[in-house]
Amino acid sequence: MRKPFFVVGFLLLVTGMVLAQEPYPKVETSPAFMYIRTSPNLSRTFVVNGQVVPGEDLNCAGGGGTFTYNMSRFVGVGADLGACKFFGNTLGVGDKIDGNQATFLFGPRIAYRNSSRFTPFFDVQFGADRISLSCKNSTGTCASVAGTGTYTKTAFAMTAGGGLDVKLSRKVSLRLFQAEYLYTRFGNDCHFAGCNNNNNQNSFRLKSGVVFGWGGAPPAELTASCSVQPSEVMVGEPVTVTANGSNFNPKHSPDYSWNSTGGKISGTGSSVHVDTSGLAGGNYTATATITDPKLKKNNSANCSANFIVKEPPKNPPTMACSASPSSLPASGGSSTITCNCTSPDGVPVRVGDWSASSGSITGSDSTATLTVGASPGRVVVSATCTDARGLKSSVTTTQVSVENPPPPPPQASKLSQCDFPNPVKPWRVDNTCKAILDDVGKNLQQNTENKLVIVGNSEPTEKRNNLAAERAVNSKAYLTAGESKLGIDASRIETRTGSGGTKTAEYWIVPAGGTFSGEGTQTVDESQVMPVPDHPRAHKAAKKPAAQ
Repeated sequence: MRKPFFVVGFLLLVTGMVLAQEPYPKVETSPAFMYIRTSPNLSRTFVVNGQVVPGEDLNCAGGGGTFTYNMSRFVGVGADLGACKFFGNTLGVGDKIDGNQATFLFGPRIAYRNSSRFTPFFDVQFGADRISLSCKNSTGTCASVAGTGTYTKTAFAMTAGGGLDVKLSRKVSLRLFQAEYLYTRFGNDCHFAGCNNNNNQNSFRLKSGVVFGWGGAPPAELTASCSVQPSEVMVGEPVTVTANGSNFNPKHSPDYSWNSTGGKISGTGSSVHVDTSGLAGGNYTATATITDPKLKKNNSANCSANFIVKEPPKNPPTMACSASPSSLPASGGSSTITCNCTSPDGVPVRVGDWSASSGSITGSDSTATLTVGASPGRVVVSATCTDARGLKSSVTTTQVSVENPPPPPPQASKLSQCDFPNPVKPWRVDNTCKAILDDVGKNLQQNTENKLVIVGNSEPTEKRNNLAAERAVNSKAYLTAGESKLGIDASRIETRTGSGGTKTAEYWIVPAGGTFSGEGTQTVDESQVMPVPDHPRAHKAAKKPAAQ
């Protein structure tokens, strides 16, 4: 009978030692009501009217208590004391069995403690059972061989069974029941006549009461730890925050609540994400609260973790401006100013703060119009560029030049003139005129960019046709191919006729870039008016071909 109980007890003991340790009461005491259904078979020793009376199991009610020392969460050793009084046991014809029974037991206990309120347990105990029986009737003691009617003996006892405790608080539990098999060995001692020599007795014991716990470590405090990944991000990048709880019941599903000093939290459970869009650079903290909803007290733990949000580099915008046209006449006008602004960080930009050192300027975003007056000089136009973050570029400038009015083009000036007093040859360039033309030729030689306008005139009384034109053409011929051999390029000399009403030829020097007004003059058609030589007949003869 003993071997199976020892094996079971040993296996439970080993199991309890390897399980995880959690808080438990160090000492437990349990006052309890006790009921024993005793089967000692000693009732058969009683004789009534000379006959052995058939025996029956005996009822015994009373109380007791246990003292248990817990070595771990699951394993303990305890002592059990109990006593009860027999009641309601009769042999018929008014004979009644009376007496009491006491147990003295010691042994291991295995308790399965978990997070629930129910704690089942199993124990095996060894010790002694003391029983005291007597038989009484209306005349006194029951008839027997010995004639005494009593029996008292202490024998080996063992219990095996279990029960169920319901936790009311950390230190108080209700023992709903403790049901055990009670084994005793009162031996072959047949004190009374009619003993059936039964060697072992098999009984049943039931207990119920209150359990008080003492000592032991308090329940482990719930804790939590938080971590972030990554711990440093740029604005707009997400952060993952994870919370881990310690000492929480693994069979319970904890609740998680989250908050953050910055950013928007998304997700539920032990891991969430923080959206950092729109945050300013700096340090932020995410906090988690883990709660066990099945616990009423001390059921939560908090943790927090820090993360750093970095803003992207803040580079101010850069800008370049240009003017078209870059110069204006002194008479006034307008120039279009264009500024090209860019942000190295890709931020939207706007051009503004237009100003000009003179004139007026009106701008619209990156383009402005500069309007200037007649004051010559340099006009400086400036503007700045601002990005969406408020960062500004340095003041950028461009220039528009207002030019001084150009000097008037150089005018032709009258250098000299020749008179043609010869009545016979009024077209002839005489020696006096030649001297004058020599000076004119030298001027043209020394000033290669100058040109010459010769204006021939005639008196109204002079009857020769084209006389004014001949005086101009003859003057040109002297300068280009005359005996003076001045060799002036004919293309530099223009011949015209005037309305001076005199017998003269005027010599007008026209400087480079200059103009001759030509008022009152007309151009000579030199294809029609030829130079007139001093000796026309000799000239003609020279042109005739020689006789063959």
